Amino acid sequence: MTGAPFTMDVELGKIREFAHATKSSNPDYLKTDVPVSPATFLASAAFWTGPENTPPLDEIGDVARILHGEQEFVFHGEPPRAGTRLVGQTRIGASYEKQGTRGGSMRFVELVTEFRTPEGRLVAESKSTAIVTGQVPTEGSATS
Repeated sequence: MTGAPFTMDVELGKIREFAHATKSSNPDYLKTDVPVSPATFLASAAFWTGPENTPPLDEIGDVARILHGEQEFVFHGEPPRAGTRLVGQTRIGASYEKQGTRGGSMRFVELVTEFRTPEGRLVAESKSTAIVTGQVPTEGSATS
């Protein structure tokens, strides 16, 4: 299942704000010409998307039981610079289950967002893993 595409403009001010918010002193992020974005900057794509841009939650699981498990960024070249326009689209990648020790089974769902230029060149991928617990863990559950 795939969400609708969205457009994300990599803006100079937003790169600087992100660098300051993450307490980075890397001069490549603070240049006055055309700074490169920090590697984790693409996480801010969440501010450019709405429910229509994410695969349907019923494909993922009960929102009350979703945990963020992992985040990975893969670049196909350097991270985007200020002035770059990206077109992103999120899809469900791998999905599998494991037996948990406290909360029953856990479903792992990988969400992959591809970021491309308007011409279609792949710039980067963001891979996040959502963990959907089978039940709410209770206080004092066995951990074996």
